[in-house]
Amino acid sequence: MSNGLTQHEKKIAAILASVFSLRMLGLFMIMPVVAIYGQKLEGFSPVWIGIIIGAYGLTQAVLQIPMGLLSDKIGRRPVILMGLVLFAVGSLVAAFADHVFWVAVGRFLQGTGAIASAILALAADLTREDQRSKVMAIIGMCIGLSFAAAMVLGPLLAERLGLGGIFAFTAGLAVVGIIVVAAFVPNSVSKTSNRDAIPIPAQIKQLVRHPQLQKLNIGVFFLHMQLTTLFVVVPGLLVKAGFHSQSHWMLYFPALLLSFILLAPMMMWSMKKNKEVGMFQISIVLLAVAMLLIYSFSQSGTGLLIALIVFFVAFNYLEANLPAWVSRLAPAGQKGSAMGAFSTCQFAGAFSGGLLGGILMQNFGQVGVLLGAASLALPWWLVSRTLVLPQKTKPKILAVVVNNHADAQQMAQQLADITGVQEAVVIVEEQLAYLKILPAELDAKALAIWHNQHAKQI
Repeated sequence: MSNGLTQHEKKIAAILASVFSLRMLGLFMIMPVVAIYGQKLEGFSPVWIGIIIGAYGLTQAVLQIPMGLLSDKIGRRPVILMGLVLFAVGSLVAAFADHVFWVAVGRFLQGTGAIASAILALAADLTREDQRSKVMAIIGMCIGLSFAAAMVLGPLLAERLGLGGIFAFTAGLAVVGIIVVAAFVPNSVSKTSNRDAIPIPAQIKQLVRHPQLQKLNIGVFFLHMQLTTLFVVVPGLLVKAGFHSQSHWMLYFPALLLSFILLAPMMMWSMKKNKEVGMFQISIVLLAVAMLLIYSFSQSGTGLLIALIVFFVAFNYLEANLPAWVSRLAPAGQKGSAMGAFSTCQFAGAFSGGLLGGILMQNFGQVGVLLGAASLALPWWLVSRTLVLPQKTKPKILAVVVNNHADAQQMAQQLADITGVQEAVVIVEEQLAYLKILPAELDAKALAIWHNQHAKQI
């Protein structure tokens, strides 16, 4: 068996990443421009602008898990297509709106197209287990690139097309996504869910109380809360500093580019020196420092550029590592549920940040928003002090023949006793064994012997 992606897996990764990225590009493009161009809307107020920025997060948070579970029943492709249609409808509602209320309604509707779980589940359905992490990494990388592209395209398109034009362009992106899915994505229905891809409601209730996963869920909530809070105030500050709205990309682009360049050595050093938790805490502090720098150098283009670089370095480090740490901490066979809870907290944070930023802007002005956003780092940093990351493991799934729960428990214990198997769970209903292994320590021969006696690898 090849150690790399097959042509089929490369095709699936490219298609799903493009669909995901088109949708996220449409969601993100509005963030750097709505605080400026939204002032022309009827009923304008800072609170409404904050709601528009973060509105998609509320419906995403509510529907992310249900849409994933629905894809388990009726198929991945129908759910993805339905989500893209809802996203297009929401974009058109916002495109033709003259009042802030209807723009906000459009953004809420955009969020109902919560297809992330279905896309990731489809990626799991159509790829081999040992190559799945590569496909997920490709999708994740493309989401990051879509955010960077949105920071550049948003201001440029807003200048030429206006706010309504951006929403219309976003609807066009959704139509392109629908065509791609309809033409190239095969349907897949999994009657026995891969628990590393789809959330299981009973597991989510249990994982909410997991002390270490709680810290990561709180973390991603605060991270996206600070992101959406930031964009309530930064576009206006850039205008005051002498940058016309169409030239804002000239700050966002170099800031993001330099942040990506600085990110690589940060990640390599923290992993090599086993300082991941320490760098995590430093990044939280850097978010607060960035907000204070924006406050201190609000009249200086150079100062704002430096502040944005600091913010995006910290943001990108946390955004890249938080989901990876969730995978490490999630119990065997519960990665899908852990990621479902994590994504819900992420989108809830996006909505809360927009709302908080709007309220602070209306009552305390730009200073209040920046100081309020900076203060969010303190409770997050305090929570992070007790974060403990386990050793890096890899997932492995085995197909088994098991008759009852007593046999399943015995099988799980046998697997857990093999050197290098950190955790094992056997699910009778699925006839699957979920393992978390330490590759460097694994007794591959002992696992192969057990495999020959009890199961065949999938």
